[in-house]
Amino acid sequence: MSDQPTPESESQEGEEERHSLSMDTLVSFCASRGFIFPSSEVYGGINGFWDYGPLGVELKNNLKAAWWQRMVRERTDVVGIDSAIISHARVWEASGHVEHFSDPMVDCRHCKKRFRADQIPDEPCPEAKKKKQADRPCDFTEARDFNLMLQTEVGASVDGRSVAFLRPETCQPIFTDFKRVRESSRQKIPFGIAQTGKAFRNEITPRNFTFRSREFEQAEMEFFCHPSDREAWFERWREERVRFHRDIGFDDSNIRMRPHASDELAHYANAAEDVEFRFPFGWQEIEGVHDRGDWDLSRHSEFSGKDLIVTDEETKERFTPMVIETSMGVDRTCLALLVNGYTEEALDGGETRTVMRISPALAPVKVAVLPLSKKLSEPARALHGELSRYVNAFYDEAGNIGRRYRRQDEIGTPYCVTFDFDSLDDGQVTVRNRDDMSQERVPAEGLGAWIRDRVGVAL
Repeated sequence: MSDQPTPESESQEGEEERHSLSMDTLVSFCASRGFIFPSSEVYGGINGFWDYGPLGVELKNNLKAAWWQRMVRERTDVVGIDSAIISHARVWEASGHVEHFSDPMVDCRHCKKRFRADQIPDEPCPEAKKKKQADRPCDFTEARDFNLMLQTEVGASVDGRSVAFLRPETCQPIFTDFKRVRESSRQKIPFGIAQTGKAFRNEITPRNFTFRSREFEQAEMEFFCHPSDREAWFERWREERVRFHRDIGFDDSNIRMRPHASDELAHYANAAEDVEFRFPFGWQEIEGVHDRGDWDLSRHSEFSGKDLIVTDEETKERFTPMVIETSMGVDRTCLALLVNGYTEEALDGGETRTVMRISPALAPVKVAVLPLSKKLSEPARALHGELSRYVNAFYDEAGNIGRRYRRQDEIGTPYCVTFDFDSLDDGQVTVRNRDDMSQERVPAEGLGAWIRDRVGVAL
């Protein structure tokens, strides 16, 4: 996943038809329903940091689980790791982050705010507004580079501390662990190493809700192959990754593949394509598929002094593997799922219902148990306890049944189970479908497996 919006994504924002959902509506909805809200909110929040609430953490975990299932567990040629957030400082020297991971920045001498040099706002200086000089522009300094890595120190004593960095991407530890993982897992080229985890970038202008944050999560896979196979594997992984995004609920009206132009490619890259989603603020990248060549392994071999070349057991050829990378932004994809799912529907009688149409496999709550009367709470709670053994289930007995249905529609629950007085006699419950509001009577016995089969992680 690249760290900056692409020129094409920026330029096409004004050309696209306006998105029907406003970001203000979605941000308010996410906070009120417990999906996502500002970190340290009671102190006014901290720009670029977000907390996932009870529903948000379930959505995020479900997305990561689906990704892991598809990328690691269903394949014999990909293995997983979970690396440390802090790496040896030399890792970031070898990767080029210490020297090159920076943005040109300018400061306003009036309002003291900092801006990226390529994203200077057209509005008058905020300080000028306070002084009733509304037309006065910002007075900018000369542009200078600002490194985006977040720096910390490692060591207990002041004298013994050494500078370290929170990782700005999750892929570099995969490269430094390459030899150990290949040997311990007995993998042969071609094979991949995957991981999900936090990364940190000191973004100067975090914006668009969770799309560009200072702390974020990535799901990355580095696939190591022979130089002669790099183009074929790039195409395979490109097709696989766009298929994944279609499978989790995005159709062709909301996602597209955008190849990088030659002047966008990193100097070591042979090809790159982005999976872009149509957000209310325009088409933007949620995942990148990159041909990184042998840059990473060669650099870490050079800086560490360790030989990362492999030998083909049959031909005895020695070579440095090429790398095809898939890098999904977990937070960005969660945001895309919320944008994609949020729907306001007009019903008969002038009513409107809000529905979060998230794939059942990713929905935070899979089923809600709703007793028709509080007098039925004991058997209904017993049913809820049974269903909780299979899926994430919710229990609600407050308010009329219609209002309880609406609450579950809003958070994306695929199924509601109503336990009524007839259930005591016939052992059946009413199961309501979120999407079309249809209802059917289903035996309570075996309902957990019935629900699980319809909302499983397989996509």
